[in-house]
Amino acid sequence: MLKKTFTALTLGAALFAGQAMAADYAIDKQGQHAFVNFKISHLGYSWIYGTFKDFDGSFSFDAARPEASKVNVTLKTASVDTNHAERDKHLRSGDFLNVDKHPTATFTSTRVESTGEGTANITGDLTLNGVTKPVVIAAKFLGEGKDPWGGYRAGFEGTASIKMKDFGIKMDLGPQSENVELILTVEGVRK
Repeated sequence: MLKKTFTALTLGAALFAGQAMAADYAIDKQGQHAFVNFKISHLGYSWIYGTFKDFDGSFSFDAARPEASKVNVTLKTASVDTNHAERDKHLRSGDFLNVDKHPTATFTSTRVESTGEGTANITGDLTLNGVTKPVVIAAKFLGEGKDPWGGYRAGFEGTASIKMKDFGIKMDLGPQSENVELILTVEGVRK
């Protein structure tokens, strides 16, 4: 009996060791190496660009098994910045982000699907303005490796498009301005 148990444990350990494990990373927001940016059409004539300055998150990543990856991000909606104080005040109001009632927005991945070498679709639940909807981020792996300070980093970029009305934002800026394009750059430090 002891021999069978030992054999089963050895086989299980060998199988487990043969599987690649996803590494956990903290998003490097302190070093200004991660950005949650957006753009929206201004009446179809130009673009308004903005960013969220206060956010935090983590991800798990294994280059050999990208489908095992996970992403979690929380941002403070009041940190929206379009480089125009009056517009930012309006964006924080009930017409848009309603930051008094919904001070955070979150993204939690539910599935990662490889779409080619170094690219993937990250499907997840985005909660914004108190509404949760699935969103797909088209992501691209930028690279990974040791940094000069003894750590290990991995970086990605991604894009997604969301329709404002899907998240209860009723302010009508016209048909050219229904969608917000998200532009994401994420560098993480391995924990």
